[in-house]
Amino acid sequence: MTRSLAAHCRDRLAAVRAADRFRRRRVIEGAHGPVVTADGQRCVNFCSNDYLGLASDPDLSDRLASAAADVGTGSAASQLVTGHNAEHAALEAELADWVGRERALVFATGYAANVGVISALMGKGDDVVSDALNHASLIDGARLSGARKHVYAHADAVDAAEKLAGCGHGNRLLVTDSVFSMDGDTAPLADLATLAKLAGARNAEPAAWLAVDDAHSLGVFGPQGAGRVAEAGLGSAEVPLLMATLGKSVGAAGAFVAGDADVIEVILQSARSLIFSTAPPPAVAAAARRGVALARAGDDRRRHLMRLIERFREGARALGLPVTDSDSPIQPLVLGAESAALRASEGLLERGYLVGAIRPPTVAPGTARLRVTITAGHDECQVDGLLDALGAVVAPIRHDLAARCSA
Repeated sequence: MTRSLAAHCRDRLAAVRAADRFRRRRVIEGAHGPVVTADGQRCVNFCSNDYLGLASDPDLSDRLASAAADVGTGSAASQLVTGHNAEHAALEAELADWVGRERALVFATGYAANVGVISALMGKGDDVVSDALNHASLIDGARLSGARKHVYAHADAVDAAEKLAGCGHGNRLLVTDSVFSMDGDTAPLADLATLAKLAGARNAEPAAWLAVDDAHSLGVFGPQGAGRVAEAGLGSAEVPLLMATLGKSVGAAGAFVAGDADVIEVILQSARSLIFSTAPPPAVAAAARRGVALARAGDDRRRHLMRLIERFREGARALGLPVTDSDSPIQPLVLGAESAALRASEGLLERGYLVGAIRPPTVAPGTARLRVTITAGHDECQVDGLLDALGAVVAPIRHDLAARCSA
């Protein structure tokens, strides 16, 4: 006999709490900048993806307000009905120009973009070859497409080539993040582009189409902040599918895919997450246009950001903290146990620093971590203050963990 839904959910929540995996939302009052008020406590925010510090920029706020006065607060329909506004069209043209593609297509979210793109182009009889640490939206897009899914070892182009060689005779899609959201490291994009184009090619056709999600790199790396793909000199011939979001470095909301015109048209005609969703508010598209312009012109912001990242890394190494080889704004400190990450996050908050404890299922069991993110909105004093707090909080936790393991 089926129990009540409430009883079933109580048991599930109890299990999540027992595993130190319960997550809750914090209420942010006011702007989402480098300093926030979270659940009534004012603190320095080191867990945001606002890499260029544009989410609370007054230029974007003013543009959003003026556009809302002109075009309203909602699009009122899907893009293929009457939801496609002149602001959306202008944003798509500016995005395509920024990343050097013929055309771009805007989605409401990054999740919708990745699920929509993969499921629009792949189907039964096709194969998707995916990095082991790809974002959930890329994984779910492959699952929903009905294609066979193959997972290669993280950032391992040799293993990716072996997985491609084992695919069938349908279309093959090789998909990766550029900068990985939880580790901050970068995929071997040039190597992946080479094997997608050449490895196992039949009748001079490519071995696979390469799709890259540049979400955590756009605005931060490359010429005019055009991302890691642009930094690697990879055009649409090498990376025919380029996805990224507008809610990180651009400081607004939404996402896009860019590529050749016919490729984008097929996605527009086929992506269910676009066809059956109301279009993003045109005023948000207007704000995103301003964010794109500031990001493209943001070399000073990028230089400041890179200096802060290196300052943090040098300070963390001096403290003996477990830094990784990430050169991106994402600087994870892997502590292992869920309880350790929670304890560290809570200790930092007591000292006025907001840093998320990332636990399974977001990361693999045994790799719970603090996900520190540096932004151009921070200053040196804030980074130094975080380092002091980390030194006070993390060292005792790591000592306790080592003592338990040796006991």
